[in-house]
Amino acid sequence: MGENLGNWITNGTAAPFYARKQFEITKEIKRASAKICGLGQFLFYINGKKVDDHELDPGWTNYRKLIQYVTFDVTDYLAYGQNVLGAEVGNGWFIKMDEHYTFSFPSFMPPNPNPYQPYGKSLVLAMELSITYMDSTTEIIHADETFAVKKNPVVMSNVYGSETIDAQFDQKDWCTAEYDASDWEAAQVVKEPDAPKGKMIEQRHPAVKVIRTYGGNYIGTVNGREIYDFGQNMSGLMELEICGKPGDTVKLYPAEKLGPDGDVDQMMKGWGNLDACITFIAGKDREWEHFRMKFTYFAGRYVALEKTAQIKTRGLKAHAVSSVWKTDGSFTSDDERYNQIYDMIEKTVEANMLGVHTDCPTIERFAWQEPNHLMAPSIFYMKDGRKLWEKFLLDMRTEQLTEQDSFNDMDGGKYYPGEGLIPAQCPCYIPNVLPVPGLGDFYDIIPWGSTCILGAYWHYQFYGDEKIIRDNYDAGIRYLEHEKSMVNEEGFLNHGLGDWGNPRNELARENIETVFLYADAVTLAKFAEILGKMEDKTRLESYAEEVKKNYNEKLLSQHPEKGFWCYRVWDHPGEIFLTQTSEALPLYWGMVPDDKESDVAEAFRYTLECEKALISGEVGLPYVIQTARKYGMNDMITRFVTRTEHPGYYAFILSGMTTLGEYWEENPRSHCHDMMGHIIEWYYNGIAGIQSGEPGFGKVTITPYLPEGMHEFHCSYNSVKGEIKVHVKEDKDEIILETYVPNGVEKKIDTSNLKVRGKRVII
Repeated sequence: MGENLGNWITNGTAAPFYARKQFEITKEIKRASAKICGLGQFLFYINGKKVDDHELDPGWTNYRKLIQYVTFDVTDYLAYGQNVLGAEVGNGWFIKMDEHYTFSFPSFMPPNPNPYQPYGKSLVLAMELSITYMDSTTEIIHADETFAVKKNPVVMSNVYGSETIDAQFDQKDWCTAEYDASDWEAAQVVKEPDAPKGKMIEQRHPAVKVIRTYGGNYIGTVNGREIYDFGQNMSGLMELEICGKPGDTVKLYPAEKLGPDGDVDQMMKGWGNLDACITFIAGKDREWEHFRMKFTYFAGRYVALEKTAQIKTRGLKAHAVSSVWKTDGSFTSDDERYNQIYDMIEKTVEANMLGVHTDCPTIERFAWQEPNHLMAPSIFYMKDGRKLWEKFLLDMRTEQLTEQDSFNDMDGGKYYPGEGLIPAQCPCYIPNVLPVPGLGDFYDIIPWGSTCILGAYWHYQFYGDEKIIRDNYDAGIRYLEHEKSMVNEEGFLNHGLGDWGNPRNELARENIETVFLYADAVTLAKFAEILGKMEDKTRLESYAEEVKKNYNEKLLSQHPEKGFWCYRVWDHPGEIFLTQTSEALPLYWGMVPDDKESDVAEAFRYTLECEKALISGEVGLPYVIQTARKYGMNDMITRFVTRTEHPGYYAFILSGMTTLGEYWEENPRSHCHDMMGHIIEWYYNGIAGIQSGEPGFGKVTITPYLPEGMHEFHCSYNSVKGEIKVHVKEDKDEIILETYVPNGVEKKIDTSNLKVRGKRVII
């Protein structure tokens, strides 16, 4: 069981339950701590008070391999005399309930022969309370048969945001010494082989917490339902008071958008209806009762309230929740467009960070891994991601396959994906391991699995902690070997998704996936050098050079009309076909021969000028933006960011969205995907110009830029060395630049990007 918390106890069912234990303290307490885990989710109480401000503990993991317990300092919750420990345990992913909406793969994909499998037969609780008294003696209490259990008023909890709370089963004051628990049942100790098998570790990443509360604004009644607007798309917990008769119900249907008739619209574009529903059932006769979601979270901005006749409601609220409640950066300017875009992306990141980094809080709630390197710089500038990324990378190492790992194929046989593969989702609850004809492999995707290397790289760049490299190096080496095993006879990788999300579906698989093969090899070579593994370094650099040589021999071409050297897209034989991503990626990763670099940069500029927009998917987008910054094309980024039509960030603002859409379109399938929020990195290293010269920001170059329409901005980033600040203000005749870095940080200032305004720069 890893760290031993004693027994797992249960009420013997797959439905949420209460657990309590009453005991007496007869001595003065010096300190007390509790380690607790309830699977799938739990809430912890002592003497009628909820312990700490966590929600939805513990963070999601592959429970067959890894289980997190949470440690609480409970010194101030205990008292002399009678005390009561209490917990509520709900489903989460441990035993998924499918009432109302639950994810299923769309009809255009083959049936999945590897469906979700529950992690146990019943929900479970483990606990260790350790009390040290003033006389230096210690008392330890574990969960066992002396705990009492009872059915919880949450009679259904669905990991996708639906929950039914029946107040007829509510136990008022159930966690106090005065409560009569004589009719509760004794807890059952879970016996082998039914006890959870995962190794137990302490949860060290930031817990999910409430970060903001929004009141529901009534905007009308449509189709007999009251429609409320919280004003912000979010991941949240809904709260409401109701007054009716026992059995009366209120149903809340959340949605990210409204339909043409003003009712909530739960339709997923091209996928079907979400059908998420939170149900509150009255338990008392004409008394106000308070309801709040417990074991799952809803997603959306709007809610339709449907109720039994004569029932009263009041106090509708939504509590936005997130694991990234610590903010490290800020940016404000006098151009409101940029402020709105920043806020939209920040809110999207918050809504998708709940112990795992979800793709969206509505449709899938899967921990797709690619944004954990593609979005890492943007998120690290804004938010404290240090411990979260350590957990994300641990999830990847936990899920990495061995030679023996197998799955079912379509014919009832066994399919072995291969040693070293890291699934595109970690944890992966519904492994869809078979490639989809015409679309590629959704289980084994190179830029997704590469996060084990490139996510560690970005963590090291921002936080400067070599431990992240030591922890992930071996997994990265194994993953690179897996990549190498899939290289085709032309020397390319081409089985994944390419530039996923490209608005023209120009995926360029060979170009893109092979660059990531190179990037992984050269990054691991840097890691090997840091770790003193010089033989590995030489071997990795040699392999990277082979990939680079083949790539340039087969893709680097001279444009027949423009004359410049450029990278043609492999899957367009017989023509010189260019995309922004196919030029940006080799420039970014240093694959271009020195004598061709200026040509390829010109070719890249040409692709931007031709399109006058960011024609890129999520995989290429950060590289397109950062390559444009590096090669002096900030002016074009400015124009693209503020476009009023798609593709463009400001187009989302003009359409009324408060979070970022999944794709560049007016009504995307999901209205809350952070996977294209890469522009935030440019806010910090492009506009504010905060560029680190060494891991951990011990050396900083500040190269500010004023976009057209902007005359003043304030930017700060709280690095591991301390706060870095940049303030730029343009007056009629001059530009004032103010900068601040912490003591001990080496600073260099470059004003060349400001001087293009033609004004004197005052430092």
